[in-house]
Amino acid sequence: MNKEIYSNPHRRYNILTGEWVLVSPQRTKRPWQGKTEKTIEEKKPSYMEDCYLCPGNTRTGGAVNPEYKKPFIFENDFPALLPDGPHAQVNDNLLRAESESGICKVVCFSPDHSLTLPLMEIENIVEVVQAWKSEYLELGAKQDINYVQIFENKGSMMGCSNPHPHGQIWSQRSIPTEILKKSQHLKEYWEANKKSLLQAYLEQELELDERILHKNEHFVALIPYWAVWPYEAMIIPRKNYQHIGQLNQDEEKAFAEIIKKLCITYDNLFETSFPYSSGIHQQPTDGKEYPEWHFHMSFYPPLLRSKNIKKFMVGYELFASPQRDITAEQAADTLKSLSEVHYTKQ
Repeated sequence: MNKEIYSNPHRRYNILTGEWVLVSPQRTKRPWQGKTEKTIEEKKPSYMEDCYLCPGNTRTGGAVNPEYKKPFIFENDFPALLPDGPHAQVNDNLLRAESESGICKVVCFSPDHSLTLPLMEIENIVEVVQAWKSEYLELGAKQDINYVQIFENKGSMMGCSNPHPHGQIWSQRSIPTEILKKSQHLKEYWEANKKSLLQAYLEQELELDERILHKNEHFVALIPYWAVWPYEAMIIPRKNYQHIGQLNQDEEKAFAEIIKKLCITYDNLFETSFPYSSGIHQQPTDGKEYPEWHFHMSFYPPLLRSKNIKKFMVGYELFASPQRDITAEQAADTLKSLSEVHYTKQ
């Protein structure tokens, strides 16, 4: 492999979406005089009276939370999708629209207001994984739900409206654009090779061992070759599982362990509660068979140079193509050099 290309401007191909990212490693030497984000990190208490996600508190919509001890799931009080709506369409020459329906839920990871995923115990993260599994299977079994999106926006920098650690699940009638793109490329590779695209990719990455961050018996965390965000990462199961509902108890624990390790690595990078958007992509729930699908969890963190400087998707990125300065290999080397013990406990 000619790696000389990596020290100069080049493009990398995303095998899952068919899109390209521009990599400009020479730009890491440029001085930075742009915007920095002011961060004020205070130790959060385990309970806050004015937090509408803490146990026993009243939410904005008037509902009262139970005194929950494990992950607490409820339908979003201000959902982006509604379950009962008219099936209507607009098809007026070049003007097209169609109604959309779905169910939106909130998943509080822990009753403890202060615990993000890297600070939680493994057994408690397993409970979160089990909650994701249960919701994926339950929502996906509904007649008008054809896709279930599990995600987390962590930190105010990512638009999180409440600091109590939580994620969301949006399930809907249509299959979203990102899933359609990935389905196409996963299926093309499957039909040509009778093998999962991500399984083949993972085998190559493990052999090269240049972008691997963490691994255990059942999962691997790595920087994708085509990563867009500076410290973007992906967790991939070693087995060709189409969705998280297929995980057994040992695999649930392994998934929880590697999530915790990756999130500790993130926090240790700039010694801050690292913001990100994470999400699990898995097969649609429209009743069809998807042997080509290989579920994976992606993390898109915005931080670039410090806890105060983030990557902006503007200009060229908005109008032409994603672009990054730090190569995936440089990002992997940086993260691999960090301790697996959380910085607050070192």
